[in-house]
This record gives sequence, C-alpha cells and structure tokens, in this order.
Amino acid sequence: MDNPYNNVEWVLSGMLNQPKTLQKATKELDNVVGKERIVQESDIPKLNYVKIVANYFIPKGSHVLIRRQGVGQNPRVWEEPLKFKPERHLEKNGCDLTLVEPNLELFTFGIGRRSCPAITLGTTVTVMLFARLVHGFTWIPPPNEPIIDLSELESNTTKAKPLVALGKPRLPAKVYHQLN
Repeated sequence: MDNPYNNVEWVLSGMLNQPKTLQKATKELDNVVGKERIVQESDIPKLNYVKIVANYFIPKGSHVLIRRQGVGQNPRVWEEPLKFKPERHLEKNGCDLTLVEPNLELFTFGIGRRSCPAITLGTTVTVMLFARLVHGFTWIPPPNEPIIDLSELESNTTKAKPLVALGKPRLPAKVYHQLN
C-alpha cells in the first residue's frame, strides 16, 4: 500500500524508460483534455490508459502478507512480467481499467472487507497527480542517466534512488495560470 506520490514516481519512472508508453499516455490526455486547459476530475472516466480481488475468504484473525513483486512480477500470470506494460491492465476490449481483479492478478487497494475505504479518493488523487504531470510537461531522463533505476528499497516499496527527471512545459502559458 502506497501513497499517491510513490505510485506516481514508480509509474513515471517506468514510462521514462519506455518513451512510447509515455507518448501513448500523453496522446490520450491530448485527445481527452486538449491543450487549452488542465486535467479535471471529470476527465478521469475517459482516461483509460492513464489510470492503471475479490471472492476469496480470509478467516478472521488471519495475517496475510503479500509481496507486491510476487503479484505484479509473477511470470505465471504476466507475459514479460518485468517489462512496464500498463496496457496489460486494460480490459480485453482495451477500453476500460478495473481496480477489482477477480483472479487476484493485481490489486491496488487491498482485498475484501479490509480493503482501503478510500479507494475512490486514492485513485482520484493518484490519477490527477499523474495526469497533470504527464499532460503539463514533456519528461525526459537526465542526460547523465538515460535509463531510470527501478530498484527498490528492501524495507518498503519506495525506489532505492529517487526519480530525477527533466520536465519542460508543453501547454500554453495561460493554462498554467489556471492553477493559481
């Protein structure tokens, strides 16, 4: 379980290592939002590429420890599990993302009755932060670091080396003034 900043740092890091994926997200934002305004909460339902557990009984008193990599990087579940491929989480028709995975292939907010009560808030904050960063700026890795290090600390789910990237505004200046 992570905070929105940590989630966005991981996703942006993965996308910087795969510029075509970042371009897909940027293109979707341009198609849905355009370039004359900032991303709004009302845009989220239309942002399927940018957005990225059930039916199991866990007895009372159980302690369930789930390793994020064990789920998200499982080669029995995912083709090329170490490659950043956000489209694998889109439904078969490629049009919608679900936060509930009945086969427990991925879960973002815990499972069952003890799942996060703020799923909607957490999703909204994370998607808004990420969407505004990708929509508002062109991102590239620093010149001395063409590949972003994706290793993590052993003690938690944060990156071992914090993300450093160069962002250049990509929208008209008047759009950034809407934030004030």
